[in-house]
Order: sequence, then C-alpha cells, then structure tokens
Amino acid sequence: MNQIAATLPVAVLGAGPVGLAAAAHLFERGMTPLVLEAGAGVGANLASFRHVQLFSPWQYNVDKAALRLLEGAAWRMPAADALPSAGELLTRYLEPLAALPALAGALRLRHRVTAISREGTDKVKTRGRGEAPFLIRADTPDGPREYLARAVIDATGTWSQPNPLGANGIPAIGEAALAARIAYGMPDVLGSQLARYAGKRVLVVGAGHSAAGTLLALAQLATDHPGTQLVWATRGSQLARVFGGGDADGLPARGRLGQRLQALRDNEQLELRQEFPIVSLKEVDGRILVIDAVGHTIDGIDEIVCATGARPDLALTRELRVRLDPWLESTDALAPLIDPNEHSCGSVRPHGHRELAHPETGYYAVGAKSYGRAPNFLLATGYEQVRSVVAALAGDLESADDVQLDLPETGVCNTRRVYQQKAPACCTVKAADATCC
Repeated sequence: MNQIAATLPVAVLGAGPVGLAAAAHLFERGMTPLVLEAGAGVGANLASFRHVQLFSPWQYNVDKAALRLLEGAAWRMPAADALPSAGELLTRYLEPLAALPALAGALRLRHRVTAISREGTDKVKTRGRGEAPFLIRADTPDGPREYLARAVIDATGTWSQPNPLGANGIPAIGEAALAARIAYGMPDVLGSQLARYAGKRVLVVGAGHSAAGTLLALAQLATDHPGTQLVWATRGSQLARVFGGGDADGLPARGRLGQRLQALRDNEQLELRQEFPIVSLKEVDGRILVIDAVGHTIDGIDEIVCATGARPDLALTRELRVRLDPWLESTDALAPLIDPNEHSCGSVRPHGHRELAHPETGYYAVGAKSYGRAPNFLLATGYEQVRSVVAALAGDLESADDVQLDLPETGVCNTRRVYQQKAPACCTVKAADATCC
C-alpha cells in the first residue's frame, strides 16, 4: 500500500459488540478507526431484541481491549457469572464504550454502507490493486457519501437479513402478501408486542435458540391469557440440537433453555409439527393457512414468528475479490470448522486473521458475518477474531497468529449426538481441544 493510503483510517462496518471491539483494538494499536453504523445508535441489532436474556454470562460478552479502555474511565465490570439481557449489554457496556473519547470521535451513526470497492478500479483490474485504498459508499443523513480506508473490518452481522419462511431458501408463496402478520427474529411477546399475540393462535417456525426463547415466552403468555395457542413447526425431525446438552452444557442458561422447551413438548403445551417444510401461505377467513411441500396444512393461524436464522448481505462486497464457502456463505477457510451439517457444538478450532482473509488484501469479514449462514456464533469468538485481525494489520504477526479460543461446550458435540447416538469420548474434553467438533 502506498504511503498516502497507509495514513488512512481502518473502516469498521457496524457498531455492535464485535465492531466496537475492533475499534478498541485499533485504538490500542495506534491506528485510527472509522466506525460506520447504519442505526441511530450503537448496537442497533441488540436493541431490536433488548428484552431477551442472553445465555452467555458477562465474562464472555466483554472484549478485553474494550475492558481496558472502560476501566481507565472508572467503569466497573458486572459480576462475571451474571446473565445480562440484550438491553443490559447495550446500556451497561456498548453505550459507555462508544461514549469514550477514544471511540466517540470515530463513530458515524445513520451511515448505512451500500458498497465497498477500491478507489479508481473495479473487481476485474489487477494491476495496482493492492496499492489503491478501499472506497466505502454509505447513505447518510446528508445523502450518499464516500470514505477512503486502508483496510476494512466488516462486522455488519446477519441479524438484519433474516432467512424467509420458505423451506427452499426463498420466501414462501404468499409470504410477502402476509408480511404484516409475520415477525422475524424474537418479538417482545411479553412486553411491547403483548397485545399482538395474547389470545391468538401463533405459529413459531425454526429449530434454534431464537425459536425456543419465543416459544417459552408464548407459553408464559398463555398462562396469563388462556386463549393463546402455540404451534411449533420445524423443517426437520431431530430436535436434540435445540434441546441441547442439559446439565452438560458449559452455559447453564443455554442448557436450561433446551430443557424447558423439551418440557413444553412433553407436557403437550404446544402443537408440534415436525418435517413441515413450508412452501406457501394463504389467507382463509381472516386467518392464515400454512401449506408444506406435500400438501399438509396448519390452519387457523393468526400470527407467525419466523426464527429460521439469518444470512449475510453479500451485495456490499460485489466489487471485492472475496472467497466464500459455496453453501454457508462464510469465509471459505472457516467453513469446515463451523458447518452445521457436521458440527452442532459451540466449539470451533481457534482461528484468526489467516482463516478470515480474502484474496482482497485488507478486507476481513468478522463476527456473525464471518460465519455466513452457520448459526453457532458466540461473541467471544468475534472478540478473538478482531484481536488477531488488528494485530495483523499492525504488522504484529506473532501476536496475530497466537490465537486462543476457549468456548463453553454445548453438551451436543456432533451429528452423531444430534441423531440420538452415542457421542464420541472427546466431547468430554475442553472445547478448545475438542477436534472432533
């Protein structure tokens, strides 16, 4: 990179937990961050499910560089084993972090990045490409604006790109027409959205922790509003992954979540429809008729909660030379470590800047976006990713390559366990060493 480009800031896309952690590491390394955030405040995605209690305690939710900056401003870390809600993580950690003088001046809110390229060149041109700075275009309150950067750390996540109801990976027929009656993610059914769901017949679609949390909240709602009915639809037939490892889970709250969901099923407090790949929706007499691939139906639905995961926005990097896994849409080298077709535990082999790099030198997708469509991302993973990436950008390859990742086990270690078979013996070792995962 030429001398002029080397003086430019490092662009960090997204001011969520991983993006702000990247900014903290850049500041510690003497580099200038430029943080572009689409929302009106930091942690905008967290704000959308602020009512949800996280199953990771504080010890896994605070980045080390961010902690050092905060402690320098007399911030006190909450109890390490306490479980914050998403809202508490936002107000007690991210907002104080973003307010520090070291980061506040680097933050640009309401700046939605729409494209990333290289200045003066497109994807095809090779000569001089590595010398050209990155060009980031963003929609801002003052109209479109372009920024130059020496490198890009893309922490835009996936939460704002939810997967559709359609089992084929595309929206079900009728999904767009009935959008007003479909919520994506984790609506606040016991709070701001109570009136929408109380006394209604509600269908929850999905087999992950978001679906589990919503079903448990609806079950509590049904206790107070007896007319509330719960229907749970999954595309597959195996539920061991969402039921989890119970007492064997390294995150007790995650284990309890699965146990409580299993109790709902066992006590027939919900209607369960397994192997129900949704292909179309129809409105019949003011309610929704849900139809699967072989013509089976779920009728009389008032509201639908779609909790089928999320996917990255690949349009941002169309003019960059990125190498993605063909099916996960994750960083290519990371895919074998996280593929949900092979792995169901929360552990992954330690990985850093080398696994996250692309042919486009200086561009790194980190955090949930680095996982693409894989669902098992934890914040602690993202924090170690950005530590390694920033060390590499600083030229400290010894530190960048010294990647350490010690994640709590789920107690559900691979596909043999998912299909109710005996788990391999290595599932009893520390997650960081569990190569079978």
